[in-house]
Amino acid sequence: MLAVLKAEGISMIHESGLFHKTRREIFRNVSLELDGGKTIGLMGDSGSGKTTLARIMAGLEKPATGRVLFRGKDIAFLRGKEQGDFQRSVQMVFQDPEGSLNPRKSIGRSIHEVLGLLKVPKREWLERTSDILQTVGLSEELLCRYPGQVSGGQNQRIALARVLLLEPKVMILDEPTSALDISVQAQVLSLLRELQKNRGLGYLLVSHQPEVMRNMAHEVFVLNNGCLVQSG
Repeated sequence: MLAVLKAEGISMIHESGLFHKTRREIFRNVSLELDGGKTIGLMGDSGSGKTTLARIMAGLEKPATGRVLFRGKDIAFLRGKEQGDFQRSVQMVFQDPEGSLNPRKSIGRSIHEVLGLLKVPKREWLERTSDILQTVGLSEELLCRYPGQVSGGQNQRIALARVLLLEPKVMILDEPTSALDISVQAQVLSLLRELQKNRGLGYLLVSHQPEVMRNMAHEVFVLNNGCLVQSG
């Protein structure tokens, strides 16, 4: 069976200086598979390219060489329905939840925005909103508030709620708990495990925290000196 998401021999080069003459290889010949129901952990020192690799897997950046496959097809050549399927099925959750939410939009409006993009009839918005908030353990009382008026843990759950409305197959989690207090981290990780169990989600989990990897990852890979090596 084809993996939902697969990186094949991808490399990334950073260019800088006048006329981009200075070139630094961030990582090279990286291959990685991501499928439903499994968590792949990704670790590495600061500047090793963890977030860059995650963004490439999500289709947000292009590799210098190699390719990313979605159900066996190169995402660089997806068009129309196939491209839309990829964009819904592969979702990224960022480190700073407030940064991924518009501070000028209420939480309710941010959720309704996704329902509108999905062309869900407005008569169903109330029920769908209530259901997704219940899924991530939030109260409907938050709908009239703004991201700056709720906690970091609540904002991360809101970001997850927006993503879950798209019914993704895999989620790319870039340091999803690093900005949260220890007790809130545990709650968010518990929610992620529950979602994986109930929905069969696959995760690519980027983190610098070994304890997070021990709690979440089935396999752990480390980016070290430009190479991806398996550590457990």
